[in-house]
Amino acid sequence: MKTITQRELAARSKAVLDDVEAGETYHVTRNGNEIAEVRPLAARRRFVPVEELQRKWRHAPQVDAARMRAEADEFFGTEERVGDDENPWERA
Repeated sequence: MKTITQRELAARSKAVLDDVEAGETYHVTRNGNEIAEVRPLAARRRFVPVEELQRKWRHAPQVDAARMRAEADEFFGTEERVGDDENPWERA
């Protein structure tokens, strides 16, 4: 971890961000007080394999449509409700 001043960050922002991209963390100071931390973001995946999703969803709780409908009716009321006869979670 490196410490730099606010002025240094403004003057050398490209170099600092290049270091951050390479994994370095900076603490930024103003008037001698640390005010910020500049660090790399955690790696973000754009693609999640189907097998991983299936593994995570395999143990997900089942949706009780009737209970969910009752809770929604209690909270929102029953006026202007659409699809009384249909269960959107029912599999064909």
